[in-house]
Amino acid sequence: MKVIVLGAGVVGVATAYYLARAGHEVVVVDRRDGVGLETSFANGGQISANHTTPWATPGTPRKALRWLGRTDAPLLFHLRFDPALFAWLARFLANCTNERMRANIRRAMRLALYSRRELIALREREGLEYDQVSRGILHVFRSQKDLDEALPQVELMNRMGCVRHVIDVDECLGIEPALSPVRDGLVGGIYSPDDESGDAYKFTSALAKLSEGLGATFRLGTAVGAIVAEGGRIAGVQTGAGRITADACVVAAGSYSPLLLKPVGVRLPVYPAKGYSVTIPIEGDGSGAPTVSLIDDEVKMVYSRLGNRLRAAGTAEFAGYDDGVDEPRARFLLAKAMSLFPHCGDPAKAEFWAGLRPATPDGSPVIGRTRYPNLFLNTGHGTLGWTMACGSGRIVADIVSGVEPEMAVDDLAIDRFG
Repeated sequence: MKVIVLGAGVVGVATAYYLARAGHEVVVVDRRDGVGLETSFANGGQISANHTTPWATPGTPRKALRWLGRTDAPLLFHLRFDPALFAWLARFLANCTNERMRANIRRAMRLALYSRRELIALREREGLEYDQVSRGILHVFRSQKDLDEALPQVELMNRMGCVRHVIDVDECLGIEPALSPVRDGLVGGIYSPDDESGDAYKFTSALAKLSEGLGATFRLGTAVGAIVAEGGRIAGVQTGAGRITADACVVAAGSYSPLLLKPVGVRLPVYPAKGYSVTIPIEGDGSGAPTVSLIDDEVKMVYSRLGNRLRAAGTAEFAGYDDGVDEPRARFLLAKAMSLFPHCGDPAKAEFWAGLRPATPDGSPVIGRTRYPNLFLNTGHGTLGWTMACGSGRIVADIVSGVEPEMAVDDLAIDRFG
């Protein structure tokens, strides 16, 4: 079967790999000149299967109100007339209940754990290297109140199959000695030993080459004009280089997926949430930079050691499709990174980046079939695209191939939104 995959980020490339491995003729189309150049390029680097708590929680509306007017807020809304954002926010607020939160955690965590297993199997099978570190993720807290509020979710996720340990400050420093300069500001942490980190861009680039070796074709620098529907099916896609016909189409275009789907009558509740990252070259003997991937709860930032670089990432900014770097926000991340790890490297050499993360109101991606029998979705992963890429790609390849996926996927389909 000939299958078009729209999008060459980590999710789209993983989908292409599994489809090609299943024996399909795969064509990947992306407007950028290379793979992984959008959200996958410089994200936080975490494979955070044990950290799938959605943004929509009972406490989020209260925190969001407190953050209004703060340019350094972890969650920032640029309020303007935007019907798509208003509709998304209405669905988001409906998910800010304990019952919805628990269901959303359960759904996302199931996919994330499955995906981590698939990633490990793929890495071992193909011998991939992408600055991976398998030492877990350490979530540190500076407020006892915030740590106490996180404990019920730890208990819930452990009951669901996660492995998360509540630890004291001494144990935090035993796991990550680079935190020693801020010891007095910490109250404790939560450690997830089975989680990982790695460079999503390096992974995507390497996996694209493997996919080509399996027969996949990448048409990069090719803008998609429209998905072509004829006779109740998808006939192909119209691009700047002409029409590409296929037997099936998978939309894995991240934040741009709703724009491609709307003309064919598929309403996808995905909205772009801009995230920032700072990459700092590590200098000296490297002891000033962490070797374990971290989450700093106070500022909602993550840190990952990627070879000789430290990646710091965070914030969610709802500004439509503006993916430009707001330098004050980027410099805020840099300042926080240097305050936590003052001897990690030279801040003057830091590189800033911003990308659009495709967010759903309930924090889980949209995966599976649509009203068209040969149109499939693999998008809306938000901050968890790198975490969920391999599992999502394998699931979609199975569905396209007519194979029953290894995990339940009914609650990941678009019809959960009505």
